[in-house]
Amino acid sequence: MTSTPTNQNQSQTDTQRAAFGRLLSEMGVTETHGLKLLRLIKMCNGAYDTILGEQMRQSSISSPQWRLLFQLLMADQGEENSLTPTELAHSQRLSKNTISAHLRHLEEQRLIERRIDPGDLRAFRIQLSDEGRRLIQESLPNHIRFLNRLTDGMSAAETAQTEILLEKLHRSMLGDTGDHTTEPTENGTDNTPENDADKFTE
Repeated sequence: MTSTPTNQNQSQTDTQRAAFGRLLSEMGVTETHGLKLLRLIKMCNGAYDTILGEQMRQSSISSPQWRLLFQLLMADQGEENSLTPTELAHSQRLSKNTISAHLRHLEEQRLIERRIDPGDLRAFRIQLSDEGRRLIQESLPNHIRFLNRLTDGMSAAETAQTEILLEKLHRSMLGDTGDHTTEPTENGTDNTPENDADKFTE
């Protein structure tokens, strides 16, 4: 039987894992359930990023910018119908500079609008424009169906159980670090946005 590239890669991966396992054993480490589980989660995350990137290759809006539009859509349902850049930065775990760049792009696309914050005349509040609202309301159902298809290989019961277990793992990780707010930012730095993000004007 001819070996395919996929089979060769898998064989190489298995060999590396076996060698790594022997190395850990020599160091006295025999229990690696945390390593195995988090490796699988990282693999899923990498696959998701790759698939989503391919899905959005033709889009002029990046994945983080879509998440900002969705956040603004949720705010649109409330009394305030807008958010400050700082609130958006905290909700998406993005830095001040990163959120400003995303908002600037969305404004250039005429998908968001900014208005003076009546509580602070030096700052702005961000809300969806009519075009932004139309775009995300039309796009969101298809995106949800796309995400659902990614889990088609699991039964409804398996999906529900995975959700429960991942939520439990998340709580376990937060409990171990004692940090319930800090998460990696998109650019890996400055995950505590400054208040003057509200004053993005460029």
